[in-house]
Amino acid sequence: MNDSVQEFDQEEEELFEHYRFKADPGQEVIRIDKFLLDRMPNTSRNKIQVAAKNGNILVNTQVVKQNYRIKPGDEVSMVLPYPVREIELIAQDIPLDIVYEDQDLIVINKPANMVVHPGYGNYTGTLVNALVYHFDQLPVRMHDYFGRPGLVHRLDKHTTGIMVVAKTENALTQLAKQFYDRTTERRYHALVWGDLEADVRIEGNLGRSLQNRKVMAVFPEGDHGKHAVTHVKVLKRYGLVTLVECKLETGRTHQIRTHLKWIGHPLFHDLEYGGDKVVKGTTSAAYKQFISNCFDLIPGQALHAKSLGFYHPSKGEWMQFDSELPIGFKALLDKWERYVVG
Repeated sequence: MNDSVQEFDQEEEELFEHYRFKADPGQEVIRIDKFLLDRMPNTSRNKIQVAAKNGNILVNTQVVKQNYRIKPGDEVSMVLPYPVREIELIAQDIPLDIVYEDQDLIVINKPANMVVHPGYGNYTGTLVNALVYHFDQLPVRMHDYFGRPGLVHRLDKHTTGIMVVAKTENALTQLAKQFYDRTTERRYHALVWGDLEADVRIEGNLGRSLQNRKVMAVFPEGDHGKHAVTHVKVLKRYGLVTLVECKLETGRTHQIRTHLKWIGHPLFHDLEYGGDKVVKGTTSAAYKQFISNCFDLIPGQALHAKSLGFYHPSKGEWMQFDSELPIGFKALLDKWERYVVG
């Protein structure tokens, strides 16, 4: 993975182009799996076939099946849901809140203050370190396990809630395709600054900020970044802050955090997007102390991945998972409830 990707806690789906080939003008007509196998000596036929089965092999930007026959001039690319290069994954005995687990996947309720994947400054103590240890301790070796937890989406360090992680190559490519095709259902609860007037659909391209490359920004004219849509529904008003539900139509890095800041309602206590100061309310010392006490309840942005739905990669059944708000988030809402009541 290149440095520009690792600067972020990646929040959502990402497909990485691992290989790209162009068939010569004199190319004989052969099956695409043989064409790729000849050019990817360290990749097995099974891996290529699984990628094709799950729609991760493209010819001239179109998804093709494994029996597609290559023609002269075809442009072939193979995309996979993880970076080309991985750092060494160290197994660590870190407690996990496991919501569901079978031979294909595991569903986790991620706590706050936990980075998902090892990277610069966070080589240990991550969710992946914990999963590597957990998988190694299973009494029966997983069928078709491919040596590392298969991430198909991520949550930021301080974002809590439901995540699914693949155990097998087939599950990884199947789930990654669902995220890429937007057939999953993801709902978040967030506390935002300000009294949000009504439910809103936020649409604006997301890309790396031109002023600060460590955060994202909205480019409404569409000349930069990737298309992004967030649906926001008001759940409860507290006057100076609002509890909302966010449903992702797309899944981009920091999408909810960036979109809500863009419309003037940054997430409460968001350290990177302006929510970690008094945005609404009085300038009195008592109010400032109240906000400071609220900030102490959560380590970062008030954002929780409440529910996740997807089709099981082997059974084809729709699976839906829900999670309770963490203790700190609940305490934060209780504090605002008491403040409003007076």
